[in-house]
Amino acid sequence: MTPGTERPAPVRRDARRNRELLLAAARKAFAAQGLDAPLDEIARRAGVGNATLYRHFPTRAALIDAVFQDALQGTVDAGEEARGATDAWEGLVHYLDAVFTVLSSDRGINDLMTSPVEGVTSLDAVHVHNHETMALLVDRAQRDGTMRTDVTVEDLLMSLATLGRSVPSLAAAGPPNAWRRQLALFLDALRASTRPTSPLPAPGLTPEQLGAVLLDLGPHRST
Repeated sequence: MTPGTERPAPVRRDARRNRELLLAAARKAFAAQGLDAPLDEIARRAGVGNATLYRHFPTRAALIDAVFQDALQGTVDAGEEARGATDAWEGLVHYLDAVFTVLSSDRGINDLMTSPVEGVTSLDAVHVHNHETMALLVDRAQRDGTMRTDVTVEDLLMSLATLGRSVPSLAAAGPPNAWRRQLALFLDALRASTRPTSPLPAPGLTPEQLGAVLLDLGPHRST
């Protein structure tokens, strides 16, 4: 060593390498199994012990947050594009197609987008952006006369979350892109019609009630 130079601490290099291995293993496990993927399996895939995993990520939420920090930017980008669409209905259709394409290919992102995940701070802004996008598109489409006027944003988000939860199973067991059929049927139910439609029974959910239902819907994971 020359004077004034310092050799990087091997422990720190090893720590960075272990963190990278854990993140890579977690990405694969979450994509295949969802956010309930066993943490000990992730540690095993990374070639480290459970203690090393918990040293880097004390909770499951901390690991999820690190894995998906940048993964949902595409959803935000699709939302921005939809907001700028000349036709609000077409903007909504294209936005949901982009979102559901991702939901069908990654169980981890599906869990993130279809149910609240407490402690994942990077996800909060994505959920807020998604809600704002839906609210803007619903308001414009209803004023344009292309969406039935008795549908609320909470109706839309509740139905999309339950449909979204089924997408991985449809992708695994059904024909290719089977979810597109279900999404098309759902969208048709939202369209404004010149024919009389049956009024929706019961009052719509409040934002607080929607949050409680989605939280109960799961998945339910341990730290």
